[in-house]
Amino acid sequence: MSTPMTPVVWQWGDFESLSRRDVYDALQLRARVFILEQGPYLDVDGLDLPAYHLLGRLAAPSHGLAAGELVVYLRALPPGLKYAEPALGRVVCHAAVRGTGLGRALVAEGLRGCERVWPGRGNRISAQAHLERFYGAFGYRRAGEVYLEDDIPHLEMLRTGL
Repeated sequence: MSTPMTPVVWQWGDFESLSRRDVYDALQLRARVFILEQGPYLDVDGLDLPAYHLLGRLAAPSHGLAAGELVVYLRALPPGLKYAEPALGRVVCHAAVRGTGLGRALVAEGLRGCERVWPGRGNRISAQAHLERFYGAFGYRRAGEVYLEDDIPHLEMLRTGL
């Protein structure tokens, strides 16, 4: 059973607009989930500099975490960098807020950011295969077969332009 969504403060911007603290917090959250929880791989892959980043910090203390704690994050790659379309990636939620709806809010806010920066474009993702239904709720459809990426089953999914 999920709990009510925790209020967060959203910050959307390109790499140059991020403070050193923003970058540190984002890399720390990504490392906590993508390296410690899911197994070692190179998270800092050279694609952060041209990307836009969405950070969600707690608006008030919640789930044993302090106000201002970074609890959700994603990055949006520009068209032509990884795929022809813009691409969401590094979608991550702190373990303490999973099941609260913040993951859905994060993806929705990320898609709104992409629409502001790249209006009318589709969006392609490399999703962990077990999240196909989750991303399907946002209009993404399978665009290929399941493949292994860093020993985790993934699949390419496409959300066509609006």
